[in-house]
Amino acid sequence: MRKKYKSDLSDKEWEQIKPYIPAAKRGGRPRKTKMREVLNAIFYVVKTGCQWGMLPHDFPAKGTVYHYFNTWRKDGTWEEMNRQVREALRQRMGREETPSAAIMDSQSVKTTEKGASGL
Repeated sequence: MRKKYKSDLSDKEWEQIKPYIPAAKRGGRPRKTKMREVLNAIFYVVKTGCQWGMLPHDFPAKGTVYHYFNTWRKDGTWEEMNRQVREALRQRMGREETPSAAIMDSQSVKTTEKGASGL
């Protein structure tokens, strides 16, 4: 059993996100790495801002963790997980699944002070 980190998924969070984890590819070796631990490692990097190579040794290997992170980034898994979780939360709140509007103020969108007049 490893040390618990503040960035770890709770049991409830894991149960909510587990259905969105892609299944292991057919025909290959059986998956040995626990996906909850992969997510915990990814969330540790996101929460702490550490480099992949600085992951504590009690997580799965940094190469394994980064492989899943990058694969899911490229194939849209992260986007789909976020969409599904957001829609489920909005539905529980009695709201439309997708927002119908967004608000931006000028302080949220930064622009350059000077144009490209020197070109």
